[in-house]
Amino acid sequence: MKHTGLKRDLSLLDLTMASVGGIIGSGWLFGSLYSANVAGPASIISWIIGGIAVLFIGLVFSELGGMLPESGSIARYPHYSHGHLTSFIMGWAAWIAYASVPAVEAEGVMQYASHWIHGLYNLQTHLLTGVGLFVAAILMFVFFLVNYYGVRIFARVNTTVTILKFVMPILTIIVFLFAGLHWSNLSHFGGFSPNGTSSILVAVATSGIIFSYLGFRQALDLSGEAKNPQRDVPLALVISIVIGIILYVLLELVFVAGISPEALKQGWSNVNFSAPFAELATSLNLGWLAVLLYADAILSPAGTGNVYIASTSRVLYALAINGHFPKALAKVNPKTGVPAVSLVVAFVLGLIFLLPFPSWQSLVGLVSSATVFTYIIGPVSAAVLRKTVPDAKRPFTLKGLGIISPIAFIIGSYIVYWTGWATDWKLYIALLVGIVLYLIVSGIAPNSIRRPDAQSYKSGIWLVVYLIAMLVMSYVGSSTLGELKNYIHYPWDLVAVLVISLIFYYWGVASGYRTKDVDEALEAVIETRESGFNA
Repeated sequence: MKHTGLKRDLSLLDLTMASVGGIIGSGWLFGSLYSANVAGPASIISWIIGGIAVLFIGLVFSELGGMLPESGSIARYPHYSHGHLTSFIMGWAAWIAYASVPAVEAEGVMQYASHWIHGLYNLQTHLLTGVGLFVAAILMFVFFLVNYYGVRIFARVNTTVTILKFVMPILTIIVFLFAGLHWSNLSHFGGFSPNGTSSILVAVATSGIIFSYLGFRQALDLSGEAKNPQRDVPLALVISIVIGIILYVLLELVFVAGISPEALKQGWSNVNFSAPFAELATSLNLGWLAVLLYADAILSPAGTGNVYIASTSRVLYALAINGHFPKALAKVNPKTGVPAVSLVVAFVLGLIFLLPFPSWQSLVGLVSSATVFTYIIGPVSAAVLRKTVPDAKRPFTLKGLGIISPIAFIIGSYIVYWTGWATDWKLYIALLVGIVLYLIVSGIAPNSIRRPDAQSYKSGIWLVVYLIAMLVMSYVGSSTLGELKNYIHYPWDLVAVLVISLIFYYWGVASGYRTKDVDEALEAVIETRESGFNA
């Protein structure tokens, strides 16, 4: 199924702002607190580890994004390297992750907005009230409207909002540094790492750190609508991740040093703020900054939610292009150039996710785990395409791919594992159920849902077995890292995950083949370049 109708209106600035806008959302408002609760001052290291991990993954996707710019690309790259079954699994995981993020961000807005409008958030239960859920739903409808009227309108709104919300974290860092911080917090109250090294790793996956960095891929998801994607997509990915690392590490530093020593007498895990940076600013006699932070806390998550509803619609669009979802989801409005049906479905799905998880942190672990799981296919697909289409034009060719790709795959596996059994078993079961449903529906209605062929089955079995292996590891792994049975103690469980990851990485690369779809996609890129879309 050939996809047409998307408008190529996005510049390098627009793509970079889409990724930066995805990165700077509710994560900076809440992630600093939750990571400090888990790891204390060592949470600074957690942010560095998380940033470097995502940078490795981003480098691999930079090569893919320059070579094959595709909207909803996470569901397309495995389609090119492994066929239908693998691409469905990855697209299904992306759908689970992306569809819920607008709800997460809308909840973040409500939590901070409760400072101005009482009755939106319950401080005792840490959940949104009925009124809060209703207002969050209205906010999500605003996201829908901004996206519905075309990618150009979306870009203008997002770029403006991102520039504005980028100012507040920088201002916060500068002002806090001159506000008389408590640098002794870094060594007192249990020391720099009061809960041990394992807490540093757990914080990466469960405290909003990986969730905060995950927005970098927005440029990739919108690359099919870029003016010059082969040049701009890799640049936008790397620039946005580096900005995110610098910003978040500095924010964590000033947050940890800004907490009153009095508030730390009960330990880092008992530090509690409903609006972390704003309340911290108040405690430092920075009332004017607190007012600005409360205002920005509405703008930042709203901007990110707006970006993610765009990405969710592109993933649904890509799944329809692949033949995994009904063809109606691939229809593009000829006037706006937006996959309108997918956008409506993305909005409805977001509302559904809003209902059963009425708090910010309750969704973050699942979103992070599901999204990082989709990242593991990037290193595998990049290695396969190097083998199957070696002569394809690669504007950005990653040096050392043979080393970086397996490292990126291992990192992705680790992050999913660190998320812990309580979240991971739900994700793995959801993915396995999705596979069963896909096979049943495609068998019953092959004219509506494309059925995997024999080669696709053969090339996808590695991923199904990988899912089962990681589910077993979460069951038998160390309780120190949040797993269930503690049969394999820390840090030997990390060694086990490392070995499993290497086995499945090389199995996955060996399972790839030259698909018909990748030839068609490369021809389309050449046609686009020759028609003058690319500079």
